[in-house]
Amino acid sequence: MTNMKKIITTVVILIMTVSYGQSSYKKADKYFDKLWYKEASNLYEAALDKGDLSKELLEKAGDANYFNTNMVGACKWYDKLVSNYNSEVNPEYILRYSIALEGTGKYLEAKRWMKEFSKRTKSKDDRSPNFNQENQTVDDVLNIPAGYLLKNLSINTKNSDFGPMYYKDQLVYSSADSTTFHTRIYKWNEQPYLNMFIGKMNELESDVIQLKEFSKELNTRYHEATLAFSPDETKVYFTRNNYDGKLKRDNEGTNHLKLYSAEIIKGKDSISNWSNIKELPFNSEDYSVGHPTVSTDGKLLYFVSDMPGSIGSTDIFVVDIKDNDEYSEPRNLGNNINTSGREMFPYITDNTLFLASDGHLGIGGLDVFQSEIKDNVFQEVENLGAPLNSKLDDFGFIISKDNQKGFVCSNRTTGKGDDDIYSFVRIESEEGCMQEVAGVVKNKKTGELIPQATVTLVDVSSKVIERVLVGNDAIFKFSIDCDSEYKVIAEKIDYSSDSKVFVTPETDLKLNLDLGLDLEFDLNLAPSATLDPMPSISNIAIGDDVRFILGIEIIYFDFDKDFIRSPDATADLHKVIALMKYYPSIHINVKSHTDSRATDAYNDDLSARRNKATIDYIVNIGSIDRSRLTGKGYGERELVNRCTNGVKCSEAEHDLNRRSEFILIKK
Repeated sequence: MTNMKKIITTVVILIMTVSYGQSSYKKADKYFDKLWYKEASNLYEAALDKGDLSKELLEKAGDANYFNTNMVGACKWYDKLVSNYNSEVNPEYILRYSIALEGTGKYLEAKRWMKEFSKRTKSKDDRSPNFNQENQTVDDVLNIPAGYLLKNLSINTKNSDFGPMYYKDQLVYSSADSTTFHTRIYKWNEQPYLNMFIGKMNELESDVIQLKEFSKELNTRYHEATLAFSPDETKVYFTRNNYDGKLKRDNEGTNHLKLYSAEIIKGKDSISNWSNIKELPFNSEDYSVGHPTVSTDGKLLYFVSDMPGSIGSTDIFVVDIKDNDEYSEPRNLGNNINTSGREMFPYITDNTLFLASDGHLGIGGLDVFQSEIKDNVFQEVENLGAPLNSKLDDFGFIISKDNQKGFVCSNRTTGKGDDDIYSFVRIESEEGCMQEVAGVVKNKKTGELIPQATVTLVDVSSKVIERVLVGNDAIFKFSIDCDSEYKVIAEKIDYSSDSKVFVTPETDLKLNLDLGLDLEFDLNLAPSATLDPMPSISNIAIGDDVRFILGIEIIYFDFDKDFIRSPDATADLHKVIALMKYYPSIHINVKSHTDSRATDAYNDDLSARRNKATIDYIVNIGSIDRSRLTGKGYGERELVNRCTNGVKCSEAEHDLNRRSEFILIKK
């Protein structure tokens, strides 16, 4: 991940990870504090491999990968963090985990943890309603009609290329390209420092050819990136390290970003001739300022900062541009735009602000949003959808005056290197009547929800249009054409399939109709549920587990789940049901357990829910009198192996502890 995207949040990151300096891993912490995330990650993971699974170290390892956009690595360590310490985990890590899951394409799991983040934060965090999956879901964003066609530019390198801006009939951009100019290495991402270049656009503005370094006067041996021009293009605003012959740092040793301006030398035609370089008056040694954009009338300068008055990690601010290089006091754009997360890379047109954010609901990392300006008020932001946005970071959006073509940046894995610049053209989605059909998958006999069922939408020719795996809420939702016939099929192992044929009404495009397709399943017992011959209970004593005479293992649950796992658990439960039907006098005590991960209190609650789920299944599906069943949850108190708190165990070893047992208490 490129440095200039994240360095502006340095102070916030250090505050949120204040305990890092107290670790025994001083060298790794030192790297982390310097933003040298690759080196820090290697050292943290080496410590984890030696068996230290402390909460602090898992946070560090997750963050070191997350801030360097290694989402696979981030998922690995955040997953262990929430598995081992669940209720103790700071909600910020829950949100990072969900975004990392999106980055690996695991949207179903991401939704679950977004809901968990919202549940834990509620009114304490302004992002909570953005991620609760109620007003808008991840699926809604993924289903936004494609509005852009993207093309990777020829100028992109294996390193970071981003920050495009129009200048005359050319394009200025920033690059860590080491083939032409400076080759000093920045330890954050092991790439050269950024400098600004200029390239020539082709006639369609779909590709760019590099011409030369933009300005020797503006480029230094450190970072320069993201710039904006006055409407007459005689003045430039650009982002640079706090540098005046040497790097300047605050009391914590942090080098912040600053905004500078420069003016074209009059009478000179060369684009490289810039002079009168000035630091803007609202810069500071104590916070960062950068990523400028100028209003079309030249009266307003928008930028990003973590200055006092920020709502979140980084916010978008605006100042009035006055005469004689004077500016008003910075004004925060407010909570329609800014959140407790990161808002970055603004670009302003006559009536719209474009920005990148991870504080509004997206599909992974930074997403590009737009906010229309009505009566000088910024409206609620809208996600621009895929393919403009991707599983990773998408940012640096600019658009031409005709509002039909432009450029955007992304570090998606299909690019040439780190951050790449893409050209785009806007495409019109086909106008037509669309309808929404939704439903829930239930058990026909009991009315209970059936999670993890597969729901398939097909058209009249039996062509599969879409297939989804429902979550714990068992809800499915499809967007389809109006006045058309469809069929929905629901399936799950150990259940008979069910289907519904329906015709959508011819209604207004924006009508959101719930056709209420409650697909109910008939239960079919698996062959393994039969007991032939029926075992004798004379060989088992009061207090023994009946699984020994049934020839079954343990009724297993998936990690952090309380519903009966199919097909292995359901098949074995039907053996218990068959035994109780054959011997109507026996009574059984159900004991439910968890593994050692998460807190004792959380595991007590989880095991209680598992116990209820097991007994409810036997009563409702097997028609067994509830008075013949007792039970409770034991949390992690009765582990069957060595996997106690802090002990490194395999998933298979933990699996042995997530169980229900069936103790005979009356013959």
